[in-house]
Amino acid sequence: MSDPGRSLPRMFCVQSSDPNRRIDDIESSVKSSVAACPALESVRSGDSVAIAVGSRGIDRIDRVVRAVVNEMACRGAKPFIVPAMGSHGGATAEGQVATLRSLGITEASVGCQIRATMETVSLGNAAGIDLFFDANASKADHVIVINRIKPHTRLIGTIQSGLCKMLMIGLGKRRGAIEFHPAFRSFDYQLETIVDDVVSLILEKTNVRFGVAVIEDAYDSIGYVDCIVAAEMISREKTLLKTAVDWMPKLPFKTADVLIIDEIGKEISGTGMDTNVIGRKWHDKMAGKNEWPKINEIYVRSLTAKTAGNASGIGIAEYTHRRVVDAIDHEKTLVNCLTANHATAAATPLWLDRDQDVLSAICVQTPQPAASRRWMWIRNTLELSNVWCSEAYRGELEQRSDLTVLDGPVAFEFDDNGQLIPR
Repeated sequence: MSDPGRSLPRMFCVQSSDPNRRIDDIESSVKSSVAACPALESVRSGDSVAIAVGSRGIDRIDRVVRAVVNEMACRGAKPFIVPAMGSHGGATAEGQVATLRSLGITEASVGCQIRATMETVSLGNAAGIDLFFDANASKADHVIVINRIKPHTRLIGTIQSGLCKMLMIGLGKRRGAIEFHPAFRSFDYQLETIVDDVVSLILEKTNVRFGVAVIEDAYDSIGYVDCIVAAEMISREKTLLKTAVDWMPKLPFKTADVLIIDEIGKEISGTGMDTNVIGRKWHDKMAGKNEWPKINEIYVRSLTAKTAGNASGIGIAEYTHRRVVDAIDHEKTLVNCLTANHATAAATPLWLDRDQDVLSAICVQTPQPAASRRWMWIRNTLELSNVWCSEAYRGELEQRSDLTVLDGPVAFEFDDNGQLIPR
């Protein structure tokens, strides 16, 4: 592969001016929110409390969980953790415990037992879907769900990723996920059309008391905590989703020839890279007509350590690196993508041994002057406060008061092995 040399653009480091909404004392915020929840009055000394926790890399999730556990223990209850993550972790109890561990959640760190199983109980049928519920949680006197409210990578509408989805799919384990994911198309990927019937039945058949909802700001930090009683979950989640959309990180520009992503992983997004950020919610390889941003090609350079080989979403990219291919746990990726009814998300993109070779291939595919190449380079789709952007954006940069240039323009640098030197 020829040296891309003169074909590569020079890059600016651009910083956004999104407000920092981080709650520093997250334990106190969770404690006060839970303590003020009316549903807490039903928890008595000696009661068992199942606390449902998912697989996402939520900011300080271990501390949030520990704060909830402490509140239950202070009331004399007996809390325990149940993984509520559908088929994640390779669809095994051991794998789901390992996923929690990768998020900092262990029995020692949160102060209670973790009871993991893939066994479920049947709750009946609603909206034409058979509903299942974690067997351990079904036996508890009380169930509490903890999750982040945010846009989903495939679902649209007023109910996407949050407490309701955890009740419907996460706590349904693999059996629940298998029921729901193929059905997404039947209700046009809009959970809002079935959520009333489904969640109502779940609440009727189980002891779900309340949920702890968090919203993260543009810097991947929790900026809001809310304790929501079961009966208000649907209505409150719809309101909170609007806030989550407004706060979520975004790429600084609406179009790009190439987006370079240093890492993808399940703790970053269900599809490894957030399709809401990269503009590929409807199609793996292109943005929908009214979807933004519009990115022509994506290059993924590595998997995160926490994803433990689960490369779900790699098929959305056009290019990747040998290190990604070597790191893929094919069984985990296969189970996750098939259960999610998104087989193409597991497809392996064109891969090469060196960053330099990949960038050279991109330049060969799109011959144009370096100065006109619209490229962006990010660490991952959660960390977008600082983004490297090519010189082709210079004119737009000068018109944007919300962006500040921190460095550059500078050239791409490679080590002796042709690998990019990160900035």
